[in-house]
Amino acid sequence: MLPATFKLCAATSYRHLRNVTGLRRQAAVALGQELSKLSGRGAAPGAWIHQVRRRSSLLGSRLEEKPLGEVEMSYIKQGEEALQKSLSILSDRDGWKTETSVGNGDKVLSKVLPDVGKVFRLEVVVEQPLDAVYSELVDRMEQMGDWNPSVQEIKILQKIGKDTVITHEKAAAAAGNIVGPRDFVSVRCSKRRGSTCVLAGMATKFGAMPEQKGFIRAENGPTCMILRPVSGNPSQTKLTWLLSIDLKGWLPKTIINQVLSQTQVDFANHLRERLAQTVGT
Repeated sequence: MLPATFKLCAATSYRHLRNVTGLRRQAAVALGQELSKLSGRGAAPGAWIHQVRRRSSLLGSRLEEKPLGEVEMSYIKQGEEALQKSLSILSDRDGWKTETSVGNGDKVLSKVLPDVGKVFRLEVVVEQPLDAVYSELVDRMEQMGDWNPSVQEIKILQKIGKDTVITHEKAAAAAGNIVGPRDFVSVRCSKRRGSTCVLAGMATKFGAMPEQKGFIRAENGPTCMILRPVSGNPSQTKLTWLLSIDLKGWLPKTIINQVLSQTQVDFANHLRERLAQTVGT
């Protein structure tokens, strides 16, 4: 039989752990019940301690799986909606018109959608494998301001689960300061399905990041980037970028169209330069 102190400890732990709520309570109660069973079976102290350690490890791992709140779930839903809507837009191949075509094969197309407005589509091939491009755009997202002159700064305000983040982006002035500094608060989600990666986003509200002095709060979305290995050449990546932005303020449409299409072309060039510097270093 177990010494009385072990029985008392097991009983006391069980009563205390029952007071914990939610996921913690479920895991804790399971631990307490197991300890009570051990004490009833007269397990040796060594076995009892082993079970405490094993069950405590399980409890700790389960407590890390914190349930998401209603607000966090709403952000995840927004990210999923941006992804699905973006893919729906890109899957419709009709009505796209060429805005810009570059000698290296890069091109920007556009179309006008009734419920979204004008959207732009960049299609390029990058001479780097998919994982390198993905790491630069997702894992090192906050470093984008170091290599993309169109971006002053990107900060991750909150991470939600493994796929979703809330970001604040400050964009640099463009077109000779005709388009002044803008900033964006966005929900972004990243998904990897087989050899395809999709990075999607849209404008959102985040109480901790109100409008900033000196910036016009613009809105983007739905927007996304799709990364795929080039067929037959996995050392290359095809990047498709759907861009949809409401810059706010009063701006002639001709300037907006020129700025956005050129921004996409410039982005591709800066990304290539960045990857050439970082891959393999």
